[in-house]
Amino acid sequence: MVEITWLGHSAFEIISDKGLRILIDPFISNNPSCNIPVEEIEADLILVTHGHADHFGDTMEIANRTDAKIIGNHEVSLFLSKQGLESVGMNIGGSIYIQDIKITMLDAKHSSTLDFLEEIIPGGCPTSFLITSEEGTKIFHAGDTGLFGDMEKVIGDIYKPDIALLPIGDKFTMGPFEASIATKWISPNVVIPMHYNTFPIIEQNTAIFSNFVMQMTPEIQTVILNPGETFKS
Repeated sequence: MVEITWLGHSAFEIISDKGLRILIDPFISNNPSCNIPVEEIEADLILVTHGHADHFGDTMEIANRTDAKIIGNHEVSLFLSKQGLESVGMNIGGSIYIQDIKITMLDAKHSSTLDFLEEIIPGGCPTSFLITSEEGTKIFHAGDTGLFGDMEKVIGDIYKPDIALLPIGDKFTMGPFEASIATKWISPNVVIPMHYNTFPIIEQNTAIFSNFVMQMTPEIQTVILNPGETFKS
């Protein structure tokens, strides 16, 4: 069984079939929707979709404390390696295996800088991740992204995720309508919205997203989590 806990914004903790703890975009300490102290967060593996502060978050603090291995794009990995952290760099289209977990880096349409530094530097391409658990469950974390055609032709038709974690906040990513189209194209069994209601500028009513999904693809289950809640698959 795979457990997926939403920590607020785009931060998730995934516990794999064999108990590996995977953090994605661990924006914890400055995340107003996360009520878990960063000191209590544990991880074996941290995935960073891009360099923006609300996704890179507490990556370095958590990795220093837990010895978690970090996976990010080439540029983010170079930065982390210079900080003395164990980081695996990869790029879009590539896959690696970590303890029988397959991690595939896929595309996202967004921007990416290390904007939390005093002197902002480029952060490489924004990315998404497909995580395949030991028993074969496929979880797609879209990162920050707008709608793009390869969600259907590549992510949906080739990789076939079972569970999709999609942003719906609008302004900086897809809104509810576009995310419902992405849901249709990707065609998972379950979709979980993210990247909304953290700040007033991305406030959304999840019922609107659920209704769009129900109208377009009634066979897909929409799961609405509150921060701290867990979905088990």
